[in-house]
Amino acid sequence: MMSKPSPILRPLLQAPAYLYHWRLGGLLGHRFLLLVHVGRRTGRRYHTVLEVLEYRPELGEAIVMSGFGRDADWLRNIQAAREPEVVIGSHRFPAAFRVLDAEEAVRVLAGYEHRHRLLAPIIRAVLSKLLGWRYDGTGQARCRVVAQLPLVAFRPWSGSIQSC
Repeated sequence: MMSKPSPILRPLLQAPAYLYHWRLGGLLGHRFLLLVHVGRRTGRRYHTVLEVLEYRPELGEAIVMSGFGRDADWLRNIQAAREPEVVIGSHRFPAAFRVLDAEEAVRVLAGYEHRHRLLAPIIRAVLSKLLGWRYDGTGQARCRVVAQLPLVAFRPWSGSIQSC
């Protein structure tokens, strides 16, 4: 598992959360989403910013990766409470979600890597750190990734999207 970010990197990694807090999430387009979820034990509302690996505008569907695996708090919370809300761009909506099957998840990951091929060394390094083994971007390695780090798709629950 990845260690805590250094004090120097922390503000950079928290920047998307601040933009959403200041109601400027629209500046991020569909690259990130803000997930609002309820703690399964505490009942508290939590806010988690996630990078969008693929956005499907025809469905309003955004696909993210659980970088800390199936035990990530946000993933466990939405599976237990099933009350997530998503803010993406300037839209806020109650969200339905699904965990992608391995075949679809591999395609999404391959597409993400293809669209960001200039960043491939960084993507591979980050995934290697998260996974605990060297990720090389091959098809076989992608299958191992999606078995370890699930991909989750969010879309509007009722089909209607509200502007923030």
